[in-house]
Amino acid sequence: MSNRVRIRILDNEYIIESDLDRAEIIEIAQFVDEKCREIKESIQGLTEKKIAILAAFEIASEYLRLLKKEITTQKKVQAISYSIDSAIGEDIGE
Repeated sequence: MSNRVRIRILDNEYIIESDLDRAEIIEIAQFVDEKCREIKESIQGLTEKKIAILAAFEIASEYLRLLKKEITTQKKVQAISYSIDSAIGEDIGE
């Protein structure tokens, strides 16, 4: 089911149509708005288009950093799991 939600980013109103829950759409919009406002306050005189591009870049950068961290964590968990499986196998006499 598709949801239509009215959001505001940098004082501009948009209608978002998505399969996400209404609360999730609002949460994402608030996150994007906060990023845009941080950039707008830190670098004066940017157009909204440049603010949006910088916000998208920053959000993508954060996402990729977290994704890499998750992959590293998964590899560590797999290595530990393998070590435990090997140790258990040796104790049982496999």
